[in-house]
Amino acid sequence: MIKKYLNQYKFNNKKIFILGGLGLIGRSVLNTLLSTNGKIFILDIKKISLKMQKDFKKKSKSVSFIHFDCSNMNNLDRNLDKIFSNYGCPDVFINCSYPATDDWAKSNFSNNKLSLMRKNIDSHLNSYSWISFRVCEQMKKKNIKGSIILLSSIYGFLGQNVEIYKKTSLRENMNYSIIKGGIINLCRQLAAYYGKFNIRINTVSPGGILGGSKGLKKKQDKNFIKNYSKQSPLKRLGKPEEVASAILFLASDASSYVTGSNLVVDGGWSAI
Repeated sequence: MIKKYLNQYKFNNKKIFILGGLGLIGRSVLNTLLSTNGKIFILDIKKISLKMQKDFKKKSKSVSFIHFDCSNMNNLDRNLDKIFSNYGCPDVFINCSYPATDDWAKSNFSNNKLSLMRKNIDSHLNSYSWISFRVCEQMKKKNIKGSIILLSSIYGFLGQNVEIYKKTSLRENMNYSIIKGGIINLCRQLAAYYGKFNIRINTVSPGGILGGSKGLKKKQDKNFIKNYSKQSPLKRLGKPEEVASAILFLASDASSYVTGSNLVVDGGWSAI
């Protein structure tokens, strides 16, 4: 019985696309999935070093690297067509990407601008939406019982607690909440329609995660870690690998009756 359950986490040469696979959470997702017998394709705007390639190849020979800029909206369809033509249709598509403008950190109520909001909604929310739709259509066309996992956030369904930013250089982010909230309902809408084609779409919403903050080059603020941990039931931030475990579940056959859901990984933050 246990063996049968564990076998649901084996992908047996299924194609797994990880968009943003070299980011903070994406890399943990990649490392988690390397032992699942799947054929993994990393799509990222970042260049991968030879050392990193060798490290991944040691863990699995079925890893391919594809340069892909999801924020290039003018060429998005063309670039997706190339990927489908060259690599086929994924059985599992995981979007961990986090496209943002250079002035992303100014998306607070004091400094936000219409142009800043529009650019980030276009590159982030709109890219998530259109890519998800195109992948669903490709799965439908190829008659693939696929799984799509989109990365959202607790701030896609909660307001941001400004207390955690006290004595830090961080601020609330208006544009972030708009984008992540849109992704959650995008998931529901896609799941409602594509369920009849045996395509599952789910979101994962992490709480605060240890690592760098988007738009800031310096290390994560110690006061932010302290403030956040104080108000979290588990008294700490999450780890990228804890988010990756949730994504593994939704990608696998173990979640075969789960679609349109938002799996929250926040240490109990949204429970209080």
